[in-house]
Amino acid sequence: MLFIETLWKAPIFFFIQIFVVVVSVCVHELSHAWVALMQGDPTAAERGHLTLNPLKQMGPMSLIMLIFIGLAWGQVPVNPARMRHRWSHMLVAFAGPAANLGLFALCTIGLALSIYFGAPPNARLIFSLGGALNIVLFVINMLPVPGFDGWQVISYFVPRATQVKAEVMGGASLLLLLLVLVFLGTIFNFAEGLTKSVTRILLTLFLGGA
Repeated sequence: MLFIETLWKAPIFFFIQIFVVVVSVCVHELSHAWVALMQGDPTAAERGHLTLNPLKQMGPMSLIMLIFIGLAWGQVPVNPARMRHRWSHMLVAFAGPAANLGLFALCTIGLALSIYFGAPPNARLIFSLGGALNIVLFVINMLPVPGFDGWQVISYFVPRATQVKAEVMGGASLLLLLLVLVFLGTIFNFAEGLTKSVTRILLTLFLGGA
């Protein structure tokens, strides 16, 4: 089923998911751009990526794909040669997934508060969906696959990973991506469960239960 079909069946859910994905991806990409600038590389800043504008951070094609099939992406240009330290590129790469973890934390806090104060169901849906989707984004982006943030991180800690033959790496990467697609539902269920568990802990420890 195409994601856009959700628009006719559950329009509120459709627009909430679009909103959550766009915000999450844009914050992810903005974090890359900002940390790159802090590390001495103004490439992304020079090209206008210090923004939350989805047309800049995601582009029209990504937004169209999000509307029709529910998948989206973003991209920020960086130049490791302009960065100050040998570990700067790794730090820039991890900034995006780290931002998703930060959004996950904010969403669980927001969900706990919305439950405690009896906020409308749609407010709870935004936070619960935001928490789960940001864990999914973190997991996917941290995959040790060339082109993903996780590859830059693992390449820093395991430099020999970059010496693997291109054919072997290409096959392993394709297999890993296929496995992620097959188990995407399982990953989302895990993320949903984690969001609920952390929210319950917050309610118990800080809000006195709900």
